[in-house]
Amino acid sequence: MPSITSARILILATDGYERSELRVPLEQLTAKGAKVKIASLEKAPIKSWDEENWGDTVDVDLTLEEVKIDDFDALIIPGGQINPDLLRKEQKAVDVVKTFINSGKAVAAICHGPWLLIEAGAVKGRKATSFSSIKTDMINAGADWRDEAVVTDQGIITSRNPDDLNAFVAKIVEEVEEGRHQRRAA
Repeated sequence: MPSITSARILILATDGYERSELRVPLEQLTAKGAKVKIASLEKAPIKSWDEENWGDTVDVDLTLEEVKIDDFDALIIPGGQINPDLLRKEQKAVDVVKTFINSGKAVAAICHGPWLLIEAGAVKGRKATSFSSIKTDMINAGADWRDEAVVTDQGIITSRNPDDLNAFVAKIVEEVEEGRHQRRAA
């Protein structure tokens, strides 16, 4: 079981990610010693969405094609409405999520990020939460949807919105340090 101080964490994002939902986990996990990398569709900076406007950018470390599951202990999918909607249309992004799910490693998605979990077939029969506007999507995909700050089911972590970020990051640390989880494949 890896300690968070030596953990390697991948954030999957593209343009339109909710700024705080990428930045807070990136900053808090890095401060705890984790090595955090960002993967996207292209190796070019991606732009955040910050409340009602385009925000700042963050550099991308690797493309989806360069992602090697064995290089990471966990996956984080930030929300924002635009980011996961763009990613769920990309088969390679869905494949990365499925690979993490099937590996038993921690997978965390916040806000609209669970759209990628739906696309990967990962919520059926599992307790989960999300931004309230995709509650019906989650239920229709078979999730046992909960209105809670953070919901975890066999190492799959979901949260509702930026107000839940501290609980979300704390649960990521806990699940990474527990190690791999036994679960059915996506």
